[in-house]
Amino acid sequence: MTEITALPVAPSLLGESPLWHPDEQLLYWVDIPGLQLNRYNPVTGRHDEWHVPSEPGCIAPLLGGGLLLAARDGLWRFDPHSGERTRVAPPPYDPAAQRFNDGKADAQGRFWVGTIDDKRAPDAALYCLDGGGLQRMAGGIAASNGLAFSPDGRTLLWADTKGHRVQAFDLDASDGSLSRQRLFAQFPLRDPAAPLSGYGGRPDGAAMDSAGAYWVAMFEGQRLLRLAPDGSLLAELPLPVRCPTMPCFGGPDLKTLYITTARDKRPPDELAAQPLAGCVLQCRVDVPGMPAHLARL
Repeated sequence: MTEITALPVAPSLLGESPLWHPDEQLLYWVDIPGLQLNRYNPVTGRHDEWHVPSEPGCIAPLLGGGLLLAARDGLWRFDPHSGERTRVAPPPYDPAAQRFNDGKADAQGRFWVGTIDDKRAPDAALYCLDGGGLQRMAGGIAASNGLAFSPDGRTLLWADTKGHRVQAFDLDASDGSLSRQRLFAQFPLRDPAAPLSGYGGRPDGAAMDSAGAYWVAMFEGQRLLRLAPDGSLLAELPLPVRCPTMPCFGGPDLKTLYITTARDKRPPDELAAQPLAGCVLQCRVDVPGMPAHLARL
């Protein structure tokens, strides 16, 4: 039985985008509706937090220091030392209707980030920030999630949360172009008339391990899944909370799995039964993860 514990930090409303910083060896994550960026040092137990003026969707480490922060009001360079934000790009959407959500850098330093539509209309998209600016790469979904890159950098995985599916693309490392879009994994839709206890969840955030397996948080499914490169199920990790949002690998050996979770707008009886909702969970795994890539500006 895998031992799962929580970081000794106050829970987030909607924790997301856990990031093990490859240079600092510290854990970062955001609380989207809480308008907060968090940092935790597992060696000293120190927790730092910063308030940001616009909903933070995700973060990535920057080459040269600092973070790239994707928020409702655009892309920003964030300096944890001063707490200052410097705009990198304005939002490519109407911020009254959409916001940035899940994102990661690839091995070449391009920053990939998707959006989420507030009304869950299929108007969200996937964007890529490179030397040519912010480019729209794919669309037609309501909630962009689950970004991950295969260890060889040739495959990009992208989850359509509302559609309960994960799609795969061939990724050309030389120019960042995508091709051969295909279904990687499909999960059953929720039956509104059925009890939530029988629902397997929908794919939210994800992480890739060094064996090429895709770890995906199943929101409302109370579990993480580990999927093989062909999309087949390798393992299931039951969790003590209904709504995991995203995993990442951390620690010096990248064998500590950190999992952000949510408690925002959950039923009172569920929260009473699951006191760890909103906490960052942690457990040890056998296969190490992939280190986070540094984004380039």
